[in-house]
Amino acid sequence: MKFTLNWLKEHLETQASLDAIVEALTRVGLEVEGVDNPGEKLAAFKVAKVLTAERHPQADKLQVLTVDTGDGTPLQVVCGAPNARAGLVGVLGLPGAIVPANGMELKVSAIRGVESNGMMCSTRELELGDDHDGIIELPADAPIGTTFPDYAGLNDPVIDVSITPNRQDCMGVRGIARDLAAAGLGTLKPLAQVYRVEAIAPVQGEGPGPDVRTDDTAGCPAFYGQEVHGVTNGAAPEWMRRFLTAIGQKPISVLVDITNFVSVDLGRPLHVYDKAKLSGGLVARRAKAGEQVLALNGKTYTLDETMTVIADDVAVHDIGGIMGGEHSGVSDTTVDVVIECAYFDPDHIARTGQKLGLTSDARQRFERGVDPAFLDDGLAIATKLVLDHCGGTASGITRAGQPPVAPRTVQYDPARAETLGGLAVAPERQQDILERLGFAVGSDWQVTIPTWRRDVDGPADLVEEVIRIEGIDNVPTVPLDRAPGVARPTATPEQKLERKVRRAAAARGLDEAVTWSFLSQTEADAFGGGAWSLANPISEDLKVMRPSLLPGLLSAAARNLNRGAGSVRLFELGRRYLADAERPTLGVVLAGDRRPRGWQAGKAAAFDAFDAKAEALALLAAAGAPVDNLQVMGDAGETWHPGQSGTLRLGPKAVLAAFGMLHPLTAKAFDLDGPVAAVELYLDAIPGKRSTGFMRPAYTPPALQAVKRDFAFTVPTGLTADALTRAVRGSDKAAITAARVFDLFERDGVRSMAIEITLQPSDKSFTDADLKAVADKVVAAAEKLGATLRG
Repeated sequence: MKFTLNWLKEHLETQASLDAIVEALTRVGLEVEGVDNPGEKLAAFKVAKVLTAERHPQADKLQVLTVDTGDGTPLQVVCGAPNARAGLVGVLGLPGAIVPANGMELKVSAIRGVESNGMMCSTRELELGDDHDGIIELPADAPIGTTFPDYAGLNDPVIDVSITPNRQDCMGVRGIARDLAAAGLGTLKPLAQVYRVEAIAPVQGEGPGPDVRTDDTAGCPAFYGQEVHGVTNGAAPEWMRRFLTAIGQKPISVLVDITNFVSVDLGRPLHVYDKAKLSGGLVARRAKAGEQVLALNGKTYTLDETMTVIADDVAVHDIGGIMGGEHSGVSDTTVDVVIECAYFDPDHIARTGQKLGLTSDARQRFERGVDPAFLDDGLAIATKLVLDHCGGTASGITRAGQPPVAPRTVQYDPARAETLGGLAVAPERQQDILERLGFAVGSDWQVTIPTWRRDVDGPADLVEEVIRIEGIDNVPTVPLDRAPGVARPTATPEQKLERKVRRAAAARGLDEAVTWSFLSQTEADAFGGGAWSLANPISEDLKVMRPSLLPGLLSAAARNLNRGAGSVRLFELGRRYLADAERPTLGVVLAGDRRPRGWQAGKAAAFDAFDAKAEALALLAAAGAPVDNLQVMGDAGETWHPGQSGTLRLGPKAVLAAFGMLHPLTAKAFDLDGPVAAVELYLDAIPGKRSTGFMRPAYTPPALQAVKRDFAFTVPTGLTADALTRAVRGSDKAAITAARVFDLFERDGVRSMAIEITLQPSDKSFTDADLKAVADKVVAAAEKLGATLRG
């Protein structure tokens, strides 16, 4: 939410500096996102008067002006504006000034052979409006030589505050001023003083009030209305337009600007209807399925029966509490208006806004919860502003429904500030803080909650109010109690496993990434779709809970490659959100060049499926998985390349990892052109260590030297290396400790694999007979798979 310093001071009597106000806002929980002074960028622009205006000798549409800047030395300026003339008072940009609209620096230059010492500026060039038909025309009595920001009152810093969803009372400038007053930065002015009246009271009009009612007491419990007849809808007063322009709102007309001003000033959204465009009275009701409304943003919305609308006898004119319709909006010809001041249920507003994908300033305030007791006062203020600035006569007031204003009380104990909040605050100080915030404190510490604080529900909330105003920085640092002696380990087996694989991945040269747990629907569909979707996502791109860690890593890889990275090696530890449970997972993505080009190796080499397999095996080994017992199988899924991917399993069902090259269509979905290798380790599938109760013995190297033997087999086409090595290794588990394929030969229909086995004697060296017996077992095991020993 944005407001200016002078706007704040309309409600807060204070001598505090801007820096002190900004510091206090953040201290009490209203985080300041930025401060901008629009007058600073216009400091080099001055109020100047055109003394003479002559036709340019080389251009029909240009004039040569003599301009008085107040220092006694007129300047020559070339100008092409049609309204430039002698006697006009405008705004001159001097050499060195930066034009806000285009960033151009003004210099002394020759235009068609005539020297120009600056530029007379239009409203659009100074980003103060859209008018570009001519230069700015100021009143004739504007002080010549004054800097334009000082003359126009633009040196008013704009403060941008991030309001958390629970602080609905601070969605108006007055709520923020109340917090600062409670924090000791000044005094909150009475509301009547702010609006320069003796008291805030309903405007007593003539005749009956407008025909308004509510038929949907759940969505719109209260609907108040008042008419004003004979209005003139022109431009809003200069002070109102200045405030609204400073916070980025475009002034439209005085009637519209009044509603926008009250919404920001007091956090009270209003709406004004042109009575001549209505057919009959106004009613708050549920929409009919299929009804449509053309909203003020120019879009047509189709409604359903769960949505609250404001309608007349013919059509819907307002999506209740969110946005008005174009058909009944006020215009320059409006004469009679109906002012609506209603209370809409926050939950109904939120659901309607989500369904329609429609947000607005009114929705932000209503779905957080506006003050239900401020209907009469809000309507009175709006009607008074309309009468003051548009003229006319007011009607009576119609009050339909009943706002939820039942008093709420909490029994409070001042000692809770220390026991729960960690800060000892004197009871009288706590009472002062709460009363400054609008709470009523009884002698028995029965605290009545103000109607504008929907978020306060119990004693803990009151402690929070006291501590944040007193200053959370004042809460002393207290160490947690610690048992004497050596601390016991607290990490769970799952946490220890994650630490191991994280360190192993980093040690292998992979860079850890942390990506969103939410994806767009398109990204989730590329990995089979997500089982869970958010009902109220912060963005459509963050809607589906991820079924895999790879989409986030692929997006990160694409961003890195697009920014010039030659090789990307990323990993992430996180959760996959499947239909049955959350699954701890480690994902790895390898993209770009595995090896850069060089004089030794030649061209750059890309990652392949064997790189992914190597990472998977190394990380599984670090996690304590029985790597030697793993089986390589296919069927990694449609996301993966069908011929260059696989899974690592303990048996046919226990899948520990998927690895290989991603399908080209999967990579393309994430704007990756080249081959991409990836791994997913399913950490919850890794079998845990058996708890035997005994410490494992220290490692003892074998006393006897190992023996290695080579075997070459002619193998059938369908036999895999994994199946052959597994059979060979299992032929004599006592003697054979390792087996690996070290050569593959394929030509003219002949396919041969060469296997090296490692034999480890235990208590005595192998004899020739022992070695022959092992060799016979190896050959027999291979023959069962269709392999024959080559001669």
